Amino acid sequence: MPYDFDRVIDRHHTDSAKWRRYDKDVLPLWVADMDFLSPEPVIRALEKRVSHGIFGYGEPPDTLREVIQERLARLYGWRVEQEAIIFVPGVATGFNQACHAIGAPGDDVLVEPPVYFPMLDAPENAGRVCKTVPLLEGPERYERDLDAFEDAITEHSSHTPPLLLLCNPHNPVGRVFEKTELERLAEICLHHDVVICSDEIHCDLLFREHSHIPIASLAPEIAAQTITFFAPSKTYNIAGLSCSVGVIQNPDLRSKVEAAGSGLAPHVNILGYAAALAAYRDGQEWLDELLLYLEANRDYVQKYITAHMPTIKYQPPEGTYLAWLDCRETDISGNPYEFFLEHARVALNDGAAFGEGGAGFVRLNFGCPRATLSEALGRMREAMESLQLY
Repeated sequence: MPYDFDRVIDRHHTDSAKWRRYDKDVLPLWVADMDFLSPEPVIRALEKRVSHGIFGYGEPPDTLREVIQERLARLYGWRVEQEAIIFVPGVATGFNQACHAIGAPGDDVLVEPPVYFPMLDAPENAGRVCKTVPLLEGPERYERDLDAFEDAITEHSSHTPPLLLLCNPHNPVGRVFEKTELERLAEICLHHDVVICSDEIHCDLLFREHSHIPIASLAPEIAAQTITFFAPSKTYNIAGLSCSVGVIQNPDLRSKVEAAGSGLAPHVNILGYAAALAAYRDGQEWLDELLLYLEANRDYVQKYITAHMPTIKYQPPEGTYLAWLDCRETDISGNPYEFFLEHARVALNDGAAFGEGGAGFVRLNFGCPRATLSEALGRMREAMESLQLY
């Protein structure tokens, strides 16, 4: 392997939110931020831009839209015009803008928990109401209850929710939704004039036998009713550079979303643009190796938990580097997040923060060197064994 993902890099004293949130003796496996060096082409591009020494307001590099356009066509057969591509400082910024742009204050916005928690907050931020349609927890994977979804739209016949916030690949449950699932969801949204805002930030982080399908790529009529956001940030470990991409093929919809951010959402910074271009243009070899390492980490988590903490249930994700751990059948008293933080000194994400269906779960980030992951799981095991919570 030409890339050393096993290398443990000290991130203390680097102003890292991940490593500063908790005491120094705590291993942080919470926020979706990997502990790997970014690809060398990204680092070189940033060094070149910094060496210029002037950091004024910027515009997207001339070739960035072209590179993104080519990438969408190559990966998904999705052909978009360059004018359909916009840039925002973050995907969360984007779906908040969508909530401001679509509908009116007091309208419902559909969200499918357990889900990335800023999605639960975005409707209220825009004066809307978050209307939840929980995913169904199956024995092998989570599914969508389409009858309940359509009922949520039609239960107030005079008031159709104008917007769905979709998360695909799904954070935290790790689903990569299949074409038939997306087609059925899109059909319902088209029939009821519900605009889809799709957070696809984990679209490049897929494990073998799974393929990402942008919901807007299914058909022109779906694209006309869809706002899509993605980013190089999670994929290439450059989230702190704040550059995300939106694709909105409907010009009227695009104008509304852009207007909703006017005066509120900052411009993307010049280093974010430089990193995004280098990542998308030159980062594929690094990404191919990363995915093999992450898949091995995913499987390591499964084997370790099965062998040593079998009361924790775990459905290995189809995408993302996030493990959604079900602690409800353990004898942990109270919140498992608090238990592992106090007794194992491992910081995970509290499942309850992800909304309905999240209580009793924790989210573990396995985007780290194997040694870090092994130590964290060992600490969790020892904490459970010390209290006889096998």
